[in-house]
Amino acid sequence: MSFESFEEILQYAIDREREAAEFYEEASGQESFSGSREMLLQFAEEERHHQTILEDLDSHKDKIKDYKFEWIPDMKRSNYMVDMKYEKGMDYADLLRLAMKREEKALKLYNELMAKTEDPDHIQLFKMLCQEEAKHKRFLENLYDDFMAAQGD
Repeated sequence: MSFESFEEILQYAIDREREAAEFYEEASGQESFSGSREMLLQFAEEERHHQTILEDLDSHKDKIKDYKFEWIPDMKRSNYMVDMKYEKGMDYADLLRLAMKREEKALKLYNELMAKTEDPDHIQLFKMLCQEEAKHKRFLENLYDDFMAAQGD
């Protein structure tokens, strides 16, 4: 990735959030299992929220500045999983695996974008987004562990 300005970095991040939300929305519309559908819609909503923050940074400056960081342990479940492509009717475990990988990649993206800027405000923004993606990833990894344990694995 090569960017000439922060605006290009920002637009790239907005496009990735929009793409993620659209993916989760589309996938939810193809699911017959209500639990999977609800989970996918929840992720779409969270990605739209990130998109909104990026699109209107000025109105979110205080929220970004006052963001409370916490340590989010990385269980690294997704590190041992292969990339998957969404297929209609995927089982719940595969949906969780797919979502974990997507969140892992989003976390990596924001870490890379943070490294491309020296502006403290921009660094704070990308750190916040890193933490949000890390929370999503941890949530999914916990769901996955609980689901697999319930299956006897």
